[in-house]
Formats: sequence, structure tokens, C-alpha cells
Amino acid sequence: MGITPIMDWIREHYQKNYAPNSRETIRRQTIHQFMDAGVALYNPDKHDRPVNSPKAVYQIAPATLKLLQNFGTKKWHDNLTDYMAERETLVARYAQERELNRVPVQISFGKTITLSPGEHSELIRTVIEDFAPRFAPGSILIYAGDTGDKWGYFDAAMLAGLNVDIDSHGKMPDVVLHYTRKNWLLLVESVTSHGPMDGKRHNELTRLFAGATAGLVYVTAFPNRVTMARYLDSIAWETEVWVADAPSHLIHFNGERFLGPYK
Repeated sequence: MGITPIMDWIREHYQKNYAPNSRETIRRQTIHQFMDAGVALYNPDKHDRPVNSPKAVYQIAPATLKLLQNFGTKKWHDNLTDYMAERETLVARYAQERELNRVPVQISFGKTITLSPGEHSELIRTVIEDFAPRFAPGSILIYAGDTGDKWGYFDAAMLAGLNVDIDSHGKMPDVVLHYTRKNWLLLVESVTSHGPMDGKRHNELTRLFAGATAGLVYVTAFPNRVTMARYLDSIAWETEVWVADAPSHLIHFNGERFLGPYK
């Protein structure tokens, strides 16, 4: 079942009423620990379902369920001993299954990170592996968000070296790249279903990176032009747009800055 049905079950059986905005807290501070311990399984019916999918579900691990069903019986002690003896093996197996479905992203030669499965992570990978080499060759990845972990990849020391200190409440863009040759910070929002670089988001990032010693470049990345078309009327001026299915071009929302003949 999903997080909301779990909260409903707790309310019904334990008379504990959690506010609707507690869903993320329960997911990150309870369910994640159950998963790490091998007590709960994530999307056992579809292992590659995105973390932020509304269809995401959790299930008690079969071995844990079998153990708890014997609680209070004569078999309990022996079953608990057997379960604990096998527990580390089970935790390792379930962790391996989760890792197999993650999205690998090469961030530099010989160095790869992984992100939670899903369309959003696939677009982030494309930004890092395709957009960056084309338009910011030699750039260094500072941050890559992850739907399963807000701070998926973060080189805080490098960002601090550019005079930017982000606290835990700061809403980072999906990707931050340092284009060292020009000393630019590329702030990229990867949009598959929401969150383009509109005026509000542009202002938020301007404040968040206000002290930066590098120039700020604001970019919205879309997987295709169909998705882009849904957000054209909200994209802020003085920003860039990149579309993954036409990777060699940029769209400049920069007014007269690039006015002139192409030849």
C-alpha cells in the first residue's frame, strides 16, 4: 500500500491521526528505515516504478510477515532466531534489487553516480551527459537532485568555494554545473511534469545564489518539444531552454541580446 493508506491504517487501528503533510516525513523517517532493514519492500510489483509515482507502494517482506504471524506462539523464539540469522543476507539481497533499477549517470571519466528510477532522473542524466558536454564542455557537476533523496549528489565544498552556502531548506535546481572556463554556474531545472524556470523560480534561485562569485545562467530542460509547449507562456526572460530531442540547439529567452543575422 502507499503512504496515505498506511496513515489511514494507523489512524484506524492505533487512533493516531497524522496530518496530510506528514506523508513525506513518514516516508523518509520511517519507511526508508524499514526498507534499509529489509522489513519492507518498495514496489515489489514493479521494481522500476519512479519514486515520485502516485502508484508507489510498500509491502512487508515475506520473511518478516511469516515471523510476525508466529508472534505469541511456541514457535516464536526459534523463528526469531532463524530470522535474525538470515537478516543480513536478506537486507543485502533487497538492497541489490533496488540498486539494479537505479539510473546510472556518468559525471566524469571513470566516475558514475546513480539516481532513483523514473523519467525525471532520465532527463537529469541527459542534461549531465549530453547538454553539458555540448554547451559547457569541461564543466564540473556540483549538484544533481534525486526524487528519492533531495541531496542526491552534492559537492558542497566546491559550491562553498564559489561563495554559495546552501542550508537544508534551500530549494536547489535539479542540476548545478560549474563551467570553469567562463566561470559560470549553470542552474538547470529538468521538467517532465512541472517546475519550469518561470519568474518566481528565477527570483528564488537569484536569491539562493546571490553571493556567487560565478555568473549565473538559468536553464530549463525538457525531454521534447511537446512538453515544452505546455510551459512556453510561463518561462522567464533572460533564461535558456534546452530540449533533449533536439540536443544541438538552445532557445534563448533573452530579447535583443542575440539579435542579428546567423551568417
